[in-house]
Amino acid sequence: MSSVDLSTTYLGLELASPLVVSSIPPTGQVQSARQLEEAGAGAIVLPSLFQEQIEHEELELARLQDFGAESFSEATAATGYMPEMQAYNTGPDGYLRLVERTREALSIPLIASLNGVSTEGWEHYAKLIESAGAHALELNILHVPTDPDLSAEAVENLYVEQVAAVTGAVDVPVAVKVGSHLSAPANFARKIHAAGAKGLVLFNRSLDPDIDLETMEVVPRLELSRPSEMRLALRWIAILSAHTELSLAATGGTHDAQDAIKLLLAGADAVMVASVVLLRGPGFVSDMLGEMRTWLEENEFASVAQMRGSMNHENCPNPAGFERLNYMKALMSYSSPLP
Repeated sequence: MSSVDLSTTYLGLELASPLVVSSIPPTGQVQSARQLEEAGAGAIVLPSLFQEQIEHEELELARLQDFGAESFSEATAATGYMPEMQAYNTGPDGYLRLVERTREALSIPLIASLNGVSTEGWEHYAKLIESAGAHALELNILHVPTDPDLSAEAVENLYVEQVAAVTGAVDVPVAVKVGSHLSAPANFARKIHAAGAKGLVLFNRSLDPDIDLETMEVVPRLELSRPSEMRLALRWIAILSAHTELSLAATGGTHDAQDAIKLLLAGADAVMVASVVLLRGPGFVSDMLGEMRTWLEENEFASVAQMRGSMNHENCPNPAGFERLNYMKALMSYSSPLP
């Protein structure tokens, strides 16, 4: 029996392993979630509740209220028939039931996901999700700034306002999942930490558009991640883990145990897997953990906690390797005499 301790702490939550299954369809099915727990996942992130779903439900309720007010105008005037929006659960009830069912079925931490860009409705639903039993919340924020008058600072301020609104509404820890197009990730991390966030998830993979040449329509294209994508998170986690108190999670491109080990060495508290679970099934989580145990034993690490961050920007022998100097080294490696 291996004596290696794979446990870690993420968002203040104690996880039996550092592998967290990210927001994918199988985490929204109780049976699949149980299989992931049995395979050794430290936590799971539920599929997202999208802002568009919230807005749709609110519009439908508003239409119903308008119909009721017109049909029962006397009752409205006499008794205040039209209720305040806050008195209603206007979001998808199914998501709250999913949180409740999954919390009851699992013993590992359950992280709910809210996906959107504005603060509208998020405080209300964050509270409902917390009451339904989620151990933590992940805010998946993606804003496409099409307005040329909107500055980068203004976009970041939108994010910070959203984080502050949600963290002020709930007691569970909140992680922020962002894309890779931030101008100054280290400064942004400081801002969201001041706004109440407990963690940062790097990086969100956007659903990029394509053009269908037959229909001449803009269509979404969703592709599974590639292992090479992991290195972007590797760079920034190595840098941020030396400069922030936020709990850090890596996501995107982790396809095997070696990828996960590298990210933990860089300073990640947790490593999220998604595409590899879709490709290989829940059991592959167990395979990855077995390989991680073997590597730790062979390299004389007693625990994930001992090895975490030992190769970050502050601790590695060559910090410049995470910076611009890497470009010169990479270019030189491809240099060759002309024929």
